[in-house]
Amino acid sequence: MRAGLCLAGVIVSLLTISLFAAEKPIDVSAIIPKAEAEKILGEPVRKPSPLNVNGKDGYYSKCNYYGTKSVRSLLLRLRQATEGSVDALTEFDQIASSGGKMKVIEGLGDKAGMFNGAPENGLPPNVIMLYVVKGRSFITIGIGGMADEVAALEKAKQVAEKILAQL
Repeated sequence: MRAGLCLAGVIVSLLTISLFAAEKPIDVSAIIPKAEAEKILGEPVRKPSPLNVNGKDGYYSKCNYYGTKSVRSLLLRLRQATEGSVDALTEFDQIASSGGKMKVIEGLGDKAGMFNGAPENGLPPNVIMLYVVKGRSFITIGIGGMADEVAALEKAKQVAEKILAQL
């Protein structure tokens, strides 16, 4: 009887933990591998050093791709928040209100916005940063070194859609 109660307690604990854990951990470098980054940036990229770790406030995945022929770059970040930590929407709102002029992006995740390289945004010219919220996940995509901001934003949105499809 005691063993049965103990087993029932373990099962309830495991179910509770799974309800409050972050979504399935996502590796952004597996979604956007080196060959894909080269297509996005239009040139060969250096070997990346992806990082995937569990932190006290969630799971983090990041990967940076840097061009070998120019200053082009693609930065990928994903935080999957755990229960009780700063949620993705709050994080988005903090970034949006940090100064600068965020452009709202419709139809991407639960909420999305972009900063460009305008002086009031504190970014260098030819850089865009796209931020996307979906549930407890917060995605950041940066593209640098592309002169055409509209094309850079379209590429960043395509990357975001690939990551969102895995959530």
